[in-house]
Amino acid sequence: MAEEKKSKSIDQATVEMIDKASQDGARIVFERAETMKPCPIGSEGSCCNLCAMGPCRVPLPKGKEETPEEKKKRTGVCGATAETIAARNFLRKIAAGAAAHSDHGRRIAEAFLIAAKGESPEFQIKDEQKLLQLALDLGINIGDRSNNEIAIDIGEMLLGEFGKQEGELITLRKAPLKRQEIWREVGVAPRGIDREVVEAMHRTNMGVDQDYKNLLLQGARTALADGWGGSMIATELQDTLFGTPSPVLSQINLGVLKEDEVNLIIHGHEPQLAEMLAVTTQDPEMIEYAKSKGAKGINLAGMCCTANEILMRHGVPIAGNFLQQETAIVTGAVEAMVVDVQCIMQGLVDVASCFHTKVITTDSRAHIEGATHMEFDERKATESAKAIIKAAIDNFANRGKNVRIPNQKSDLIAGFSHETINYLLGGLFRASYRPLNDNIINGRIRGVAGVVGCNNARVTHDDIHVTLVKELIKNDVLVLQTGCAAMACAKAGLMVPEAAAEYAGEGLASVCEAVGIPPVLHLGSCVDNARILIAATAMVKDGGLGDDISDLPAAGAAPEWMSEKAISIGQYFVSSGVFTVFGVTWPTLGSKEVTDFLFKDMEEMYGGMWAFEPDPIKMAQLMIEHIDKKRKALGIDKARERVLYDMAMRRELDSV
Repeated sequence: MAEEKKSKSIDQATVEMIDKASQDGARIVFERAETMKPCPIGSEGSCCNLCAMGPCRVPLPKGKEETPEEKKKRTGVCGATAETIAARNFLRKIAAGAAAHSDHGRRIAEAFLIAAKGESPEFQIKDEQKLLQLALDLGINIGDRSNNEIAIDIGEMLLGEFGKQEGELITLRKAPLKRQEIWREVGVAPRGIDREVVEAMHRTNMGVDQDYKNLLLQGARTALADGWGGSMIATELQDTLFGTPSPVLSQINLGVLKEDEVNLIIHGHEPQLAEMLAVTTQDPEMIEYAKSKGAKGINLAGMCCTANEILMRHGVPIAGNFLQQETAIVTGAVEAMVVDVQCIMQGLVDVASCFHTKVITTDSRAHIEGATHMEFDERKATESAKAIIKAAIDNFANRGKNVRIPNQKSDLIAGFSHETINYLLGGLFRASYRPLNDNIINGRIRGVAGVVGCNNARVTHDDIHVTLVKELIKNDVLVLQTGCAAMACAKAGLMVPEAAAEYAGEGLASVCEAVGIPPVLHLGSCVDNARILIAATAMVKDGGLGDDISDLPAAGAAPEWMSEKAISIGQYFVSSGVFTVFGVTWPTLGSKEVTDFLFKDMEEMYGGMWAFEPDPIKMAQLMIEHIDKKRKALGIDKARERVLYDMAMRRELDSV
């Protein structure tokens, strides 16, 4: 029995809480995943429910070769082929993921404008340098204008990108010039963020676009509107408004909860409320109120991607990643689980009913039946935050004695923004990616991998993330991480400088030791994958590694993905020229033609392509093989012997 529980997670704190949930009669995600088996036809993208004549199921025949005549009969009621159905389903996933990230970006742009106009005194521009750089990038006049005047122009311009109807997104200019040319040549440069999402939904409606290749072109365009549009806007404006992250030491896992304090967990994705909670929980008035209710203080912890946001900017500890949201409640020590949008399980309310925890929703777009709704108003940010904190404090007296907080917690260093990496590599006056490029060229670093994405209850929690990343760094691949993937590796002790000596190959370890960084860098939340795009572009611009992202010895992976957002992320990386591997399952296996197009033909179009491999060691091998292929193409695949030039050799060079 103990072995069966362990197979659900490699994290001991999670295993302990799975056991406690069973004892307490709380049904959590791991139990639900056991009893609810996935639909094998739907998981392959072979089920169409877009009209009331369906749902139509068109699975591939198992165990035998399909004849052309049999294939013709394998259609939906309207005649839609397996290829059209699979491509439509894939495009709809991209559209939903892009909509989620981009609506996040829109809400940030609105909050940015509120702050710039002075309508919310609690929110002010914190990074003046980033503000000015953003103005230069966007062609906005600086002159002797105030920061707020500049910020209003920036906010209005970027908010306009969502509803733009023609031309190209202005943020595409951040990509390498060659990459921009590829997008224009293929015809996938996005026009407006919302337009691409709407067009994707229109094209997939019954009886509209029925050519799988054309559908997947729109998939690329919609995903690019996310990665180089909505997500990038979110990251740039969040950094400008709340401060660009810099390295910060903190802790992660359920052990960060405290027995003698009010435990308040903020869970979701958008940072406005989290920022206010990080500040307001330190307010002496709130601390005194907590003490008046019998607590020693207030302990704020993060969950999921909001956790990454306040970790990077405030050092607030993380209670856990996606699959730990219910286990945090099972500890019996959480007074309030405060949520906004995305990745929030409806099961939280059911689990909370077994304990004293109050689930509080805060966003008009995301109510949960049975939860308490307390709307967060950016124009009354402090007032809203204090009301939420008081609700948590008032619940402390109801905690009871059924409390068990696991001991597990790990140190991590987070906050590696593009600007921070630039500074760490080159210093204040010579900030540059040159040392990184040089160490890739000389072979100390084999390449770079972005390992991102969710947790998925269909595989052992955290296992694929950690196994993959350990294999990559052992082979001298520097790993960049965001989201729940980053949390998995942080819990495994891979995000402290000491991890380089223990887990990394000799070359990577030597660079990490010289710079003082971990072999696995935490870059933020899932919307912050835009940081990886910016970092890749900076590597191209610095020279020596080709003239496009597709030339870099780099690869990407989402080992435990579950959200449609991950499909959008993967597609915008593929469309940007990155070889990208997904684990767990693949949503187009019901169509060989569509899968081959994604896994092979896309490389000819974009220089990047998809791959699917559930085994983490084999996944690492695929990524390393790709990195080595790119090293060979660049002519840096062979070690270069260091030569100490004497004067005669120098004179010979000068005479050439």
